[in-house]
Amino acid sequence: MEIDYQLRWPLPLAIRLTVKGFTVLLGASGAGKTSLLKALAGLIPATGTPFAGLPVAKRPVSYLPQHYALFPHLSAWRNVAFGLAHLPRSERERRSRQLLAQLGLGTYADQWPRQLSGGQQQRVALARALAREPQLLLLDEPTNALDAATREEVMREVVAIIHDIGVLTLAVSHDPALAQQSDRVAVLAEGRIIQQGEMAEVFTRPQTLGVAQLVGFKNLFAGRVAELAPPWATIDTQAGPLRARAVPWLSVGQTLTWGVRPEEVIIVRADRPLSRPVADNRLSGRLSRLARQGLYWHLTWEGPLRFEILLPRHVQDRLALTEGQALEVAIKPDYLHLIPSSD
Repeated sequence: MEIDYQLRWPLPLAIRLTVKGFTVLLGASGAGKTSLLKALAGLIPATGTPFAGLPVAKRPVSYLPQHYALFPHLSAWRNVAFGLAHLPRSERERRSRQLLAQLGLGTYADQWPRQLSGGQQQRVALARALAREPQLLLLDEPTNALDAATREEVMREVVAIIHDIGVLTLAVSHDPALAQQSDRVAVLAEGRIIQQGEMAEVFTRPQTLGVAQLVGFKNLFAGRVAELAPPWATIDTQAGPLRARAVPWLSVGQTLTWGVRPEEVIIVRADRPLSRPVADNRLSGRLSRLARQGLYWHLTWEGPLRFEILLPRHVQDRLALTEGQALEVAIKPDYLHLIPSSD
């Protein structure tokens, strides 16, 4: 679905984006993400396509706000049935219970919202939104009301349900972890879309420093192009010359920003060699901090530069890294991402 919307209030927006499968619109707080959803739902004035000009009740969209807005005095199935008032009572109940069962909540249909976990409440709200069989499902910051311990797992289940049902979905968020579960990502800043595309493309090839920061690049540094010998480029950095894959816009002497995602920094251990040794971009330093972060370990490595590293739990179980130990790291040239300077 192609969306082309213009808003003047509560802030100016000119949005053109493509929604495909499960699409996430990333942006900082105050960028206008929720305003776009409300405009698509007909709750605030806007012009453009699709749906503009249609009254709220006739728009083929369902809007799921941040805090679900479940009715506390209604059971789960009655919450879902609320949007099916045009159907006979027996059909409302049948369809509501069927949807809840499809979302894994069949045995909770008669429970009150207060008896459900945050993830279960979210799925009840999702069932209510899906009951209308919308052309477009709108999710406003779907991870905000979930606790950190279960957020990733709950959203993985929700995204799987959305894919199974096949409903076109636009979720807005500031959370890059949610965007990593999407089919497509768009980035909103300064009232417009500054980059959009398939998830892997946006996350590994950000076109601006702002996009890189929003999609989770923690390691960003200044550099200069020292040499071009396609398909490779040599970048002068504070850590010395590093090798990267050349891109068309490079020229010798050009200043730029280079970066590496925290998941893409490679740990080198002499006593446990890599299956594919990395010959380029190896740096020596020390592990200054080690902390558990969900299913990962968050490492801070300090050498000629300071890297934030995310290590899967099973890798840390195998390597048994400790704070203070000397540690060599490496960056594959294909994982060293180059971003044009903004000046």
